[in-house]
Amino acid sequence: MDYEEAGLSSGEYGRIKEILGRVPNDLETELISAMWPDRYGFKSVRSLFARFPQQREYIDCHGGWGLALKIGRRNRPSTGVSGVIRDILAAGTKPAALMDGLFLGIPDSEKSRALTNGIVEGISDYGNALGIPTIGGKTFYDPCFEDNSPVNIFSCGFVRLDNIADSRSARPGDKVALLGSKTGRDGAAEAQTGGPFEEKLLLECCLELLDKGLIVSMRNMSAAGILSLSGEIARESGTGIRIVCDSIPRRSEPAPQGIFIGEPREGMLLIIEDNKFGDAEAVADYWGLECAVLGQVTDDGRYRVELGGETIADLPVAMPGDASATDLPMQPPDNLEERSSQPAGLKSADPAADLLELVGSVHGSSRREIWTQYDCQVQLRTATEPGGAVSALRIPDSDSLVAFAMEAEPWKCSTDARAGAMETMASSIRALALFGADLLGTAICLNFPPPESPKKPENYFVLSECVDGLAEVCRDMECPVVSGNVSQWEETLNGAACAIPLVVTAGCVSHWTYMVTGGHAGEGDDIFLVGPMAGSLGASRWQVLFSECGSGASGSVAARGSTWKYDAEAEREFIVRALLSSRKADIKKSARVIAGGGLAVALAKEAICAGIGMTIDIAGCDATEALFSEGGPRAVYIIPPYSSEKFLACWDGYPVTKLGVMGGASLIVKDVLDVPCAELKDAYTRKRLS
Repeated sequence: MDYEEAGLSSGEYGRIKEILGRVPNDLETELISAMWPDRYGFKSVRSLFARFPQQREYIDCHGGWGLALKIGRRNRPSTGVSGVIRDILAAGTKPAALMDGLFLGIPDSEKSRALTNGIVEGISDYGNALGIPTIGGKTFYDPCFEDNSPVNIFSCGFVRLDNIADSRSARPGDKVALLGSKTGRDGAAEAQTGGPFEEKLLLECCLELLDKGLIVSMRNMSAAGILSLSGEIARESGTGIRIVCDSIPRRSEPAPQGIFIGEPREGMLLIIEDNKFGDAEAVADYWGLECAVLGQVTDDGRYRVELGGETIADLPVAMPGDASATDLPMQPPDNLEERSSQPAGLKSADPAADLLELVGSVHGSSRREIWTQYDCQVQLRTATEPGGAVSALRIPDSDSLVAFAMEAEPWKCSTDARAGAMETMASSIRALALFGADLLGTAICLNFPPPESPKKPENYFVLSECVDGLAEVCRDMECPVVSGNVSQWEETLNGAACAIPLVVTAGCVSHWTYMVTGGHAGEGDDIFLVGPMAGSLGASRWQVLFSECGSGASGSVAARGSTWKYDAEAEREFIVRALLSSRKADIKKSARVIAGGGLAVALAKEAICAGIGMTIDIAGCDATEALFSEGGPRAVYIIPPYSSEKFLACWDGYPVTKLGVMGGASLIVKDVLDVPCAELKDAYTRKRLS
């Protein structure tokens, strides 16, 4: 086979010949070429991964429990759900929860509504059928997602730290087996098939195999299938591996390369000790699944493939996954200065009308239409209702909670990639701190246009800047990266979609009584702003919807201006005080971080949820900036008057402003706006998808 036909460069082909000391045969060339391109080899972004700190597989929830986090990206929601569920299984634990990050076109067209409804239905069908709660997520609308709607799926699972399945523990003589679906060219040329019933059988079978100690390790059959996973296990274990093509069960008769890179939806690759295979096979048979031996772990450090008794490929075991990192050309976008410069004269002509539009548009309205289709309470561990900034689960055998904040800011990343990514990461950490959770770690999904595009070197620049921004905040906040995924295909015939670094950050609340949420304000409570009065209007919802360079709630958007300038010390000061105030159980409190829509939207949501109005005073401040700016370590707290002194002591040394008092039936900002709570609620709860 010609190396160019296989998608290899002349330099890569020369490296292959140098390593082998010979010319590779056609199958060897195909196997290497399947793994070295960006889809599986990540050669153009591999050097970026090293910028993230403290990468680890599990995080310690205390009490002997660890937490596995997995995240993935799919266009088809059911494949995304099934994929991350099997990733959690491969970590040696039962999936405890799901979250979804949905990036959708504006639902003012029949196409967008149909696509949105199909995505939500696909996620709910899988999660509900498998008995896994969907506890929260993030939904973002933009016209650039009309033809390509990325679906990011996150899952987590609790695992006893003394009973972790280690993928690096394969030993010579162990059997390599495929459990579940037969292989084909799924994920390559064929559409992936299967459904939640088959996935449920696989889930229960794997849990029984784990419980009985019948497997050494297992991997989800994705990401180039048998080729990638068997080679990865052997490489990490310091062994070799022999795969016999004749033994691989398959639905069709693909060529050997197709057998190796197929990704069956309901399949797991298992490593089983030779003397335990019979027992493992019996468990699989009970669940109606096939468990077929594909080969054996060896001690020679080679990746060998046999067919009809003959060796048809023989490579060093590390070679298929050893794509060299590639330094790509990059340059800032030609219009970067225009994008990152905040437009002049940003002033709201009608703050009351703007607020109603912000809470009533698809960008700020309730997501209840989406999350009510999910079962959020199955397994009986869910501690929060979906729709808030933070979702939480009860840790087994404990009064503690594990909390999750999913965040993404595509508009902010489009104007200043580094600043937008920093705000994305920092925002998720702030939300956890306000909730009362000590930081544990994060999972990151990078959704970007192709960085290798020779016609668009700005693609790699944006990706690199986003990674730098995320990594800097992770280092500053000592936040380990537990899991990650990269999608480099966010492009359609109509152009590139927004770059999306999505994060799911996890934290631990030491006792459930320390949990702080919104919606609990009472008549006469004091309203405090902690942090600066204003953030940034750059790339904010208000700027996109109402400034002259934006275009309103529908149509293509024009985000402009850099977001809040990250300040590590200010973030740390906010986190320390937010955690301190959460642990003052004698202070009844309701609180919200200031995020999308700014202070005005945070106050409006509190009024809607509590069913009480408020009167606040921002005299001496620019009303547009004070009400609608976003970003920065800022939050609103609503505190009963008898607890205000204790609350202020917690925030001593940090900017705190008393804004006003809860009461009445309207949200009133003196001399600026007066909006009845009933109108806010009507706008916020208006149906959008039906």
